[in-house]
This record gives sequence, structure tokens and C-alpha cells, in this order.
Amino acid sequence: MSTGGGGTGGGGRRKVSVIVQRDGASQSSTYRIPIWAFRIALIGAVAITILVVLAVAFYGPIARQASRVPQLEREVDRLRTDNLRVRELAAALDSVVLNYERLRTMVGADIVPDPVMLGSTLPVAPAIFAASPDAEANYEIGPSAPRHWPLAERGYVTRGQALADSTQEDHPGIDIAVPVGSVVRASGGGVVLQTGEHEQYGRFVLLEHPDGYQSMYGHLSRVIAVQGAVVNAGQVIARSGNTGRSSAPHLHFEIRLNGISIDPETMVKEEH
Repeated sequence: MSTGGGGTGGGGRRKVSVIVQRDGASQSSTYRIPIWAFRIALIGAVAITILVVLAVAFYGPIARQASRVPQLEREVDRLRTDNLRVRELAAALDSVVLNYERLRTMVGADIVPDPVMLGSTLPVAPAIFAASPDAEANYEIGPSAPRHWPLAERGYVTRGQALADSTQEDHPGIDIAVPVGSVVRASGGGVVLQTGEHEQYGRFVLLEHPDGYQSMYGHLSRVIAVQGAVVNAGQVIARSGNTGRSSAPHLHFEIRLNGISIDPETMVKEEH
């Protein structure tokens, strides 16, 4: 096949001659195409070639991304399934904890050891509940002996009254584990004899009661009582903390009689 420039004809329009010579044939076929049609065909061929090249260039990345879609969908489905299982396990755990707390309340005891007891190297007494100021057992007005628990919320006695011997050091009073910031109340009515900082007890409040009694509250985070002020039993005097020689948040509660430390549990007889 060959092309040749055409002359004028058919109204003077220029044409392109296309000569087709088949192999083995003695004669050839001649086709005359208007120049404008030839140009359009040529432009169309170039445009199609460009489109094919662009399609090949962009199809590869698109095809690779498309091939990953099923894998990503499977991964999303797996994550959704795992998330659903986690939610189901969390709901089951919440239900177990709730049922356990209800059972503890019903039987009035711990069936499973408390985490505080498991983590403590010292004997731990059962939880202590102190009566609040508006309970039926009203606090006395005016000076009175320290006969009330100094906390209105749950706490654990982590260490009791102990005398020094070969295995332990002297420990006057008791330690009650409570969160930092718990309300500390006066165990009895009296005068704020002293407040301040102590190397061992940290921030503390010392109250003086009638008949030679004193009560001391240590490891406080905040002291509210003012030295020299008169307080009634149950009045808020401080907030518990972890100051001084303390390895964990708790309240050190001590009762003294004529300067000698006595076991607070021999004085405090409230139901708790």
C-alpha cells in the first residue's frame, strides 16, 4: 500500500491517493481520500494512541490497588469481629463484678480475697464504715472523749497498734487505707492543740479532749483545722493524704491517754 499526493478535482479540492497493491496481484487499487478526511483520520489515530498509552500507564497502579480491596475488606471484617468480642467480654466482666458485689453484700463477707489484702504484707482487718454526721448516732456537742471513727467512707485497717519487739518497730495507733482527699473528722470534741509538719507523720492535727485524752491524725494532704480552735466531734478537720513516712495513701489515727498511746479500737465502739 502506498499514498500519493492528489491533484485538484471534484471542485478543485485536494485529495490524497491511497494505492493498494496486494501481494501476487498484477493490478493495484487506488483510493482517493479528501485531504481533510485524511487529516481527521490521522489526528484520530494519534489521539487513540495517546489514550492507549495513558490507559496502560494508569491502569497498572489502579489494578494493583483494586486487587488489595478484598484483602482490606477481610481485615476490616476481622477487626469488627474482634471489637465485638472485646465488647462482649467487657460486658461479661462487668456483670461478674456486679454479681460478686451483690453476693458480698448478701452474705456480708468476702468470698474472694480483696486486692488490698492480697497486696499487703501486713494483716488487713475487714472494711470499716463510719457513721456520717447526720446518722442516727449523733455526735456530741462540746468537749468529749474520742469515741468516733475519723472517716465517713470505706477504709481498710492496714496496720494496728503494735509494741516494738525483735520483729517490728513500735506503732502507736492504727493506719486506715483510704484515697487521698478523703474527709477526716474529729473523733471527739476538744481543742486543736497543734497542727504542722512531722518527719514521720507528715501533715498532722493533734486534738486535746477532756479527761487527759488526745487524738492525732497523720499523713494528711490538707489541714483544715486551725490551731487553738474549738471543734466538735464529727467536725471536718483535714483531708487524708500520703505525706511524711508513708508508702501509700492512708490515715494514721492515734488516741493517747495521759500521754500514753492506747489502741483506738478499745475506745471506738461504733457499728461500722
